[in-house]
Amino acid sequence: MQNSDHFQLSIVYYQFTWIVMRLDKFLKVSRIIKRRTVANEACDAERVTVNGRPAKASYDVKVGDKISIRFGANTLNVEVLQVSEVVRKDDAAGMYREIE
Repeated sequence: MQNSDHFQLSIVYYQFTWIVMRLDKFLKVSRIIKRRTVANEACDAERVTVNGRPAKASYDVKVGDKISIRFGANTLNVEVLQVSEVVRKDDAAGMYREIE
């Protein structure tokens, strides 16, 4: 057999890492809630749910999560599109989209 008759098999492994962030920090960084302490208090009062379940401030938010926040009689429903530690004010709205 010649060298051209041999096939070399290369296996490439991809490592996927989920970028996660605490719920209270996500709400502050995305500017949904102005202060992290207020976001923490909202979670403690069970006014914030993630994927239909009440969530603590320490919940790890990831892309695709659906967050619901009750502000008095109003409710804001959003889907997480991006998780990032540092975001400029102009880009903060790109971290989520409002859903109905």
